[in-house]
Amino acid sequence: MNRSGTFGLLAAALLLLTMPVYAIVARARPDDPEVARRPRTVLLGYWVRDWLLWVITPLERLFLALGIPPAAFNWAGVAFGLAAGVAYARGAFAAAGWLVLLGGAADIFDGRIARARGLVSKAGAFLDSTLDRFAETFAYAGLAVWARSSAWGVLAAVLALGGSLLVSYARARGEGLGVRYQGGLMQRAERLVLLALASLLDPAVTPLAGWPPGRLLLGVLAFIGVASLGTALHRTLAIARALEGEEPPRR
Repeated sequence: MNRSGTFGLLAAALLLLTMPVYAIVARARPDDPEVARRPRTVLLGYWVRDWLLWVITPLERLFLALGIPPAAFNWAGVAFGLAAGVAYARGAFAAAGWLVLLGGAADIFDGRIARARGLVSKAGAFLDSTLDRFAETFAYAGLAVWARSSAWGVLAAVLALGGSLLVSYARARGEGLGVRYQGGLMQRAERLVLLALASLLDPAVTPLAGWPPGRLLLGVLAFIGVASLGTALHRTLAIARALEGEEPPRR
């Protein structure tokens, strides 16, 4: 494992060590209102999301004090996604994993700072959702470039990219027709966390298992792709049923 991979694992281990601290602190701490508003998911429950927000709260306060506009985090997320794509294309998985996490953090800061400063707007919501798709596209495109010699690897990257876009499109199209639905196994947060963890762990796990570099990452990528397609189909059917229930019966 190279030096960057070792550093990435150590940083991830230090981050995870904050969980026991939060477990003690959280006993007397109410749940974050933003977390409570979102639907529970199989992979990321309320506790994990609340812990993550607790970890980044000091940075959020700093950014508020500095007066950084929410849109800056939207564009930072795109920059992190582009940088992650370049890192993936070069096979620098650990660096790419951290860039994916930083992009996810930028996405969180954008909305929270906008709400804290009373700057929520339709333009901001549109920019946030659309630029998230750019960031994901760049990351998955970089993985496709890295896996270009393997048909299965390219297929996994294409499925992950297509599935992530379909999940978002189903939600956006449903909301455009008056139905808000965010359910499903593989939502954006789950995709980011799984992709980042696989990227960080691959440099350590593959040598121990005797696998070629990237095998763990590609396996997780394929799972993200299949699960995202399943989530998109689940949302499509759920939204269609809700819309059918709103229509008057045909004579």
